[in-house]
Amino acid sequence: MSSATSRLERIAPDQWYRIQRLSDGITLIDEPWIKPFFRCNLWHVRGRDRDLLVDFGLGAVPLRRHVALLAERDLVGVASHTHFDHIGAASEFDYCHVHAAEADILAAPDNARTLADAFLNDEMFDALPPAPYAHSGYRIPVPPKIAHLEDGDVIDLGDRRFEVIHTPGHSPGGIALWEAASATLISGDLVYDGPLIEDAWHSNLDDYAASMRRLRALPARVVHGGHFPSFSGERLNTMIDDWLAHHDL
Repeated sequence: MSSATSRLERIAPDQWYRIQRLSDGITLIDEPWIKPFFRCNLWHVRGRDRDLLVDFGLGAVPLRRHVALLAERDLVGVASHTHFDHIGAASEFDYCHVHAAEADILAAPDNARTLADAFLNDEMFDALPPAPYAHSGYRIPVPPKIAHLEDGDVIDLGDRRFEVIHTPGHSPGGIALWEAASATLISGDLVYDGPLIEDAWHSNLDDYAASMRRLRALPARVVHGGHFPSFSGERLNTMIDDWLAHHDL
C-alpha cells in the first residue's frame, strides 16, 4: 500500500522524534511512530570538546531542526552502515563518517542498495510522517562531505574516546564503536536484542561469525544496538554464543 492511499495518521513534525536520556552522557533519539523492528536507534554521546551522533534515522522529518540537542555543539556524525533507516538525515550534517567499504553507497544512496525498496511501505509504520511525505517519493540526499573510517580509528570527543571496530556481516562496512574506559559498546546492526537481518543483498555469514567472535571478546558492560532496547554485556555474550551455536560457523 502506498502512502498516497494510506489511512494511517499523519504526525506533526515536532512530534516525530523522541528523546530519552540514559546514563553516562548518552541519549537515545528514535522515531516512535515507526514499528520497533524497523525503528533505528540514534545514539548521541556528550563529550567535553564535541559530541558524537551514531546514525541518522529515516530522514523523512528534518532531524536537526526538531532535535535541538543536535544543533547545540560541534558534532561528529557517524553512520554504523548505509541502510536507509540509518542514513536518511545524514545530509543535514557537515560531515558523515562511514567505513570505507560502504562509502560508495553513501555517495550514491539509491533505494535498492540501501534496502529502502525492500522495506519502505506502510508495514513499517504505526503513523506516517507529515505530508507531503510519500513512500514512492523517498530519496536519501547525499551528505555534503563523506569521511572514511577504518578499523582501529579513534573518535576523540576530548574526554571520551571511541575505537572503530569493523564488523562486516550484516553489511560489508558495518562498524561498532567501543569505549574501553566505560566498557560501552555501540554495536550497530550486527547485534541487537531482537531478530537479526543476516540475508541482505550484501550480507555474509562467514564475516558475521568473525565479527560476532570479535565482539564476544570485549569486556562490555552495556550495549547500545541499532534497534531495540539497550542490554548488558552478559546478555551480549549469551546472544553471541547462541547465534554461533545455531549457525555452526
